Amino acid sequence: MKLKTTLALTLFSLHTAAAQSATSETPAQRDARMKWWREARFGMFVHWGLYSGLAGTWDGKPVATRGGMEWIQERVKADTGTYAQRAIPLFKPNPGFAREWARLAKAAGARYVVFTTKHHEGFALHDSKISDYDAGSVLHRDLVKEIVDALHAEGLRVGFYHSVIDWHHDQYEYARSKQLPHPLKGKPYPNGTRDHAKYIDYLHGEVNELISNYGPVDILWWDYSAQDFQGEEAWHAFELMAKVRAKQPNIIMNNRLFRLPEAGFTGMGTNAISPKLDPKYADFITPEQHIPATGMPGVDWETCMTMNTTWGYSEHDHAWKSDETLIRNLIDIASKGGNYLLNIGPKADGSVPQESVKSLQAIGAWMKVNGESIYSTTASPFEKLAWGRATTKQLPNGKTRLYLHVFDWPKDGKLTIPLAASTKAKARLLASGKSLKVAAEGQQITIAVPAAAPDQIASVIALDLNGAPQIAKP
Repeated sequence: MKLKTTLALTLFSLHTAAAQSATSETPAQRDARMKWWREARFGMFVHWGLYSGLAGTWDGKPVATRGGMEWIQERVKADTGTYAQRAIPLFKPNPGFAREWARLAKAAGARYVVFTTKHHEGFALHDSKISDYDAGSVLHRDLVKEIVDALHAEGLRVGFYHSVIDWHHDQYEYARSKQLPHPLKGKPYPNGTRDHAKYIDYLHGEVNELISNYGPVDILWWDYSAQDFQGEEAWHAFELMAKVRAKQPNIIMNNRLFRLPEAGFTGMGTNAISPKLDPKYADFITPEQHIPATGMPGVDWETCMTMNTTWGYSEHDHAWKSDETLIRNLIDIASKGGNYLLNIGPKADGSVPQESVKSLQAIGAWMKVNGESIYSTTASPFEKLAWGRATTKQLPNGKTRLYLHVFDWPKDGKLTIPLAASTKAKARLLASGKSLKVAAEGQQITIAVPAAAPDQIASVIALDLNGAPQIAKP
């Protein structure tokens, strides 16, 4: 009994120290660490693994035409042996796939890339010394190294998505959660009694490899926890975070090691988001597949979203979002003070579906002209604008620049903005630099614009003010 008590106290001390280390930095230090991420505004997500080769098909039939096919093992309730036997022969990455991803992200205007080092299926993309279910053991390649090297060559920041649930590991006690998914959920463990502590050791060891062997890692994107299995009990989360920060002191981590209100969650659904975050739990909140209606003032957040309806590649999902939707989503998110993490699901050979390539090229073309209205901006000062969105940038000498993203170009040639009248405001079209006439009219100003919109998706006007914007009262 004394030994158990001593061990419990020791573990408690370790976890307490780890939690304290997560909040030991000052607000100024945290702001400095978060600075690049807050300014980036746009990143590319990549879901890629054994599921990519199955492409949403099992036994020659589509599993579904919509929804996440990175979950195909769970969808068809396959045991890990059957799944590996079917999926591994299909996963054959081309030699230059990573360079293609990096160049595509760079051309799209993304400032960082987060990719799956291991998804729920348990297959790791690095060369692991503690696993035989990884790219090094199976393919004799370190795919993580190939990707990291390619991203760094393009000057991009690197993020690792890492699943803390694992459908392959034989000591992961999936029965301890009624909410987390597993292909064998409800069935007894096929290998008898399991010891979850051994899985935690494995998880920590795997993460240690990732943060030790690939140079600077900018983001660790954890996925994911349940209300009934999370944090300390499930993953020794504070200890895990402390180990990561010890080797990667500038890293930024999301909130999915936990599932509680203080960590940004109110429930299990993707919309169950709480707009508050205690920094001991994470650096940012992760709304999934939706944009918070009014943003989350005072909280760092990032919407992750698919281009169709699946994260992992599916040959059956053709519900692609339009270029207009994707570009306007980026603008909408930036106008609310968030980041946009837009996903691609490459095929088994690493090639990117042409629909994704086309859309990323369209985003890149728009960003090449209008990127300054997204990068390094903060949220709109306006509660709502009938014709579009706005972002803000502070200029020297107390001046403010508003970027007005016009979705609905005024037919009468007059764009009205609910700002207290100011004749000192200056406006110009961002695309051409052409100056536009600004007129003060009581509780609003009006900008005279050309008859035709410079961009059919979103035209941007830069409006410079001598001070802080004075929002007109309704």
